[in-house]
Formats: sequence, C-alpha cells, structure tokens
Amino acid sequence: MALLSQPYRALIIGSTGTIGSAFMELLQDKPTCSAVLGLSRQSPHPIDYQNPDSIELAAKSLVDTGPFQLIINTIGVLHTDHWMPEKRLDELNSDQLMELMKINAIGPALTIRHFSKLLDPSNSVMVTLSAKVGSIEDNRLGGWYSYRASKAALNMLIKTASIELARSKPNTALIALHPGTVNSRLSKPFRGEQIGRPPLDAASDMLQVIESLNKEDSGSFISYSGERLPW
Repeated sequence: MALLSQPYRALIIGSTGTIGSAFMELLQDKPTCSAVLGLSRQSPHPIDYQNPDSIELAAKSLVDTGPFQLIINTIGVLHTDHWMPEKRLDELNSDQLMELMKINAIGPALTIRHFSKLLDPSNSVMVTLSAKVGSIEDNRLGGWYSYRASKAALNMLIKTASIELARSKPNTALIALHPGTVNSRLSKPFRGEQIGRPPLDAASDMLQVIESLNKEDSGSFISYSGERLPW
C-alpha cells in the first residue's frame, strides 16, 4: 500500500533549480497535491548550504506551516565556476573535495536533521536527490572523485537516518533518489543536452516512483525508473 496519502502537502527544497522548479510546476498542477511550498536561497527564509545555520532557521520558519507529507530536497552540485569533476587522481584537491562534501553531503544531512521534524508522523516521505555514480558497487569507470565520494557519503547518511526514523516515525520513508541525466546547467558540460531528459519529464518520472513508495522502502537507493540501486 502506498505510503503517501492523497491529497498531500509538499515542500520542495532547492525550488529555483532546474529539477526543483520542475517539481514545483508539476505539483502545482497535480490534483493529488493540495499545496506545494518552495525553499531556496531566494526565499523569504533562505536556505543556503554555504551557511549551515540557515538550514535550521529555514526549518523553524515552517513549523506553523507544517506538517508536510512530502519533502523533496533537490540541492546538489557537480561542478562550479572553479572546478570540474576530476578525471585523474593527480587532479584531486582538498578544497574541491571539501566543497562538494559540504553541498552534497553535509547540507542534505543537516536538512534531514531539521526538516524531518516537519514530516507528518501519520504518513510521509522525504526524498533526497542522490546520484548513481555515488554507488560504490557500481563504480567501474573511476574518476569524479569528489562528486562520487560526496554522494556515497550522502547515501550512508540517508541510510543511517532511515534506521533511526524507523523507530521514531515508523510511517515515514526516507529515500535516496537518482534522477538520471536531466537537461540542466549541471549536465550541460557532459552532453546533457544530447543524452538527458527535459526537467519536467524527469520530475514526472520521479514523482511516479515517490507516490508508489511504502514504509518498507525507507532506507532505499532508487532510480527514477523504480530500479533499486546498489549502495
């Protein structure tokens, strides 16, 4: 039986990004979603992973607005104006590694800590976007050291938190979700426009998976197609 009741109230974290804005558009037009709110660096109570204190403050600003049955965190970074994914071990550097850990693992972990308090204990789903390249078992090509490591760390944090939430909120599912390649600024340098999908199609695929989840799925690493991915 699907965990997410209908209608449900949703919160999108990273709502001005490519995938976040697609989720906002999709949910605003979806009859089964009664309300959708968005948080970003531009929102009245901004959330900015460069400022970890903003995460708790943003969560506290929504205490009277919750609870939410669905929270989706779309924040993540693959490359910046300063760095591209490393192709060789000699390109690995501490600044890049720490930056991606901060955005892809530490920020999302603190988001789970503070925003899980806003989840409806009766039935809720919290999804954090991860990436298949964060799978240790699936790594056959190497490279992309910082991105792979940050997403692998994120996956462990999600898995560990799901075990605790299974005790405190047994009707909540905590999920790591792989969106696939999406046409975006993030994927553009890597042939994203040729091999990716439109953001709205990607959001629709992921929402179909999300709406089919049950509480036994908590702690899973899942693809947009519904495939269970190896850690």
